[in-house]
Amino acid sequence: MATIYLVQQGTTLRKEQGRFLVKSKETEKAPLLEIPIREVEQVLVFGNIQLTTSAISACLDAGIPVMFLAQSGAYKGHLWSAEQSSLNTEFAQFKRFDEAGFQLETARSLVLGKLNNCRQLLLRLNRKRSSDLLTTAIAGMAQDMRQAAKTDSLDALRGYEGSAAARYFPAFGQLLLNQDWNFAQRNRRPPTDPVNALLSYGYTLLFNNVLSLLLAEGLNPYLGNLHRSDRKEPHLAFDLMEEFRSPIIDTLVLVLTNKAVIKPDEFTHAANGGVYLIDSARRRFLSYFEQRMSTQITHPDVQDPVSYRRAIQLQIRRYKRSLLQSVPYHPFLRAV
Repeated sequence: MATIYLVQQGTTLRKEQGRFLVKSKETEKAPLLEIPIREVEQVLVFGNIQLTTSAISACLDAGIPVMFLAQSGAYKGHLWSAEQSSLNTEFAQFKRFDEAGFQLETARSLVLGKLNNCRQLLLRLNRKRSSDLLTTAIAGMAQDMRQAAKTDSLDALRGYEGSAAARYFPAFGQLLLNQDWNFAQRNRRPPTDPVNALLSYGYTLLFNNVLSLLLAEGLNPYLGNLHRSDRKEPHLAFDLMEEFRSPIIDTLVLVLTNKAVIKPDEFTHAANGGVYLIDSARRRFLSYFEQRMSTQITHPDVQDPVSYRRAIQLQIRRYKRSLLQSVPYHPFLRAV
């Protein structure tokens, strides 16, 4: 199954005889892309790109989620048929939404899974570098995890998550081997330096993949546990991407920078102070992101190795079981 990334501005996605075609005014006779609809898993639309009515209808009929993003990668919305939802699952979500104990324990599992995976990345790479900053951050994050495991307060839990992040990101900056790259702390909306731009772009792609898989499993993406607010946002997608940030995106950013796949001069500076990838580098990022999502790993729920994308699906199904069968949610834990 394929993900279609529509990034070339001014192009159009069309449906012709059971296939999707991507065309531009310059390539009417020879499409830029041609693929059977049955092979498409999701479509991501970046910026000024058109979808014909027949293409939209085909996506709705086939249950193919379409994600709309700004050219920079910021999420704008999605297209999905409500008939694909599961009423039983959604009813269970609303029932659990008011259960404080379920919310706290699920949020705790998500935070501990995220912090474990961040800490494991530092542990693995610190074996080669033996940095004092990394060693201190690793020890501090272990303390944050112990406190998070004991607290009975959501606010305190989020506080320990924030404390661990404040330790993690400066240590992550020490893993950038090329002196042309500098990173001290995480910032976003907008990202103000190239490394933050890479992280933000990657997290957006990860979020959209999680959101697509949530919809495919019949879950309401707006009913989260760790993430909640008065705004109608896909909080459950924010929840279930947390444990995959470090093993997928943070690791990918280290590969792209340390191996000079992307260079520090491949960014533009916007009027709002934001820093963003140029088009050619963005396409390269997408290619490596897909490679990372296809990387084979082990997962305790199945015998054979699976891709990261499949692992996300398995975690979503774990969450679904926690809703329907009242079993605890166990996060994805990256091995050292």
